[in-house]
Amino acid sequence: MIDRLERLRKTLHRFPDLSGAEGGTAERIRHFIREHAAAEIIGDMGDQSFAAVYAFPGPGPTVMIRCELDALPITETGELAHRSTVAGVSHKCGHDGHMAIACGVLQWLTERSFAGGRVAVLFQSAEETGRGARQVVGSEAFRSIAPDYVFALHNIPGEPLHEIITVEGTFSSEVRSFAVVLTGVECHAAEPENGINPTAAVGVLIGALAELQLAEPYDPNYALLTPVHVSVGQKSYGISPGSGELHYTVRARTGQKMQALVTAVTDLIGRTAAAHGLTCRLDWFEHFPATRNNAEANTLIRNATQRRGLTLNERPHPFAFGEDFGWFSGHAKVAMFGLGAGEEMPALHHPDYDFPDDLIATGVSVFSTIIGQLLPGVEQ
Repeated sequence: MIDRLERLRKTLHRFPDLSGAEGGTAERIRHFIREHAAAEIIGDMGDQSFAAVYAFPGPGPTVMIRCELDALPITETGELAHRSTVAGVSHKCGHDGHMAIACGVLQWLTERSFAGGRVAVLFQSAEETGRGARQVVGSEAFRSIAPDYVFALHNIPGEPLHEIITVEGTFSSEVRSFAVVLTGVECHAAEPENGINPTAAVGVLIGALAELQLAEPYDPNYALLTPVHVSVGQKSYGISPGSGELHYTVRARTGQKMQALVTAVTDLIGRTAAAHGLTCRLDWFEHFPATRNNAEANTLIRNATQRRGLTLNERPHPFAFGEDFGWFSGHAKVAMFGLGAGEEMPALHHPDYDFPDDLIATGVSVFSTIIGQLLPGVEQ
């Protein structure tokens, strides 16, 4: 089974799809399910998202296992035998491995005969943009499945291979992105007094936005504002520019702190633009709510870790990255855990990163043990 899953993972790696356009990836997964599992496939969950559902005969909880379909707009630099065949697109977050693990859970379920309950394995579109999970939880199909529990994992480079990482309460940060366009008046570079150049305002904003940060990971008021794109004018030396842009990601531990940051950023940009005689347009997008781990669901993960003889790392503070898994909070008892990908592994989103195949069996074993604790009739 593991050899088959490793081959699937490498095929998915060779043919990656960007967020919201994962039709090829989704079809490869469906083909695998038709050949190696006996699950009912439920679609219409937004973009390319779908679920594969096993229903056992009697009453019992519905457990959902979620993985992601999408890759990243990153050019792969390594010389892998299963190198991406799509220019500028590659699986540099490990979603190919997460999908292989989810398919392994489906194969494991073909050999189980629980007395009751259901297991739904969700293959979710558009995690990287924060849109996919929001679409799923808003769909009629998700409401018809009505999971009692939703679990997910994410591989974590830099941590020991196979280590299971849990966090009490918030697992991953609330993340939002914004873009602001500042508009003044272009003029001749020899006569800047005849125009309104936004460069000074851009400089003021970069400094003032940095003052809003509190990048101490243990502090509940943690706030990180990262500039990801800055642009002023053009490479034309006779023109004093009349427009500029700033793009940022904003991270916090809670929705309340994020809302306070949104208010502060909006006020700061408005005041700075007015002081420099500029108009501005501010857009917020790519919202990743904080992932809040349910205490009972977290206990099930810890129990599975112990039963499988794996090392448990109870991390004292949340991860800084965003995860749209947070959209499932409030709809079920949810928990996400980390799976150590090796201390020497390149970081997530690094062009040399490649998901370690050794983790496939580990991920399947933890998810299967969680399911075995919840569904009645068979203890695996």
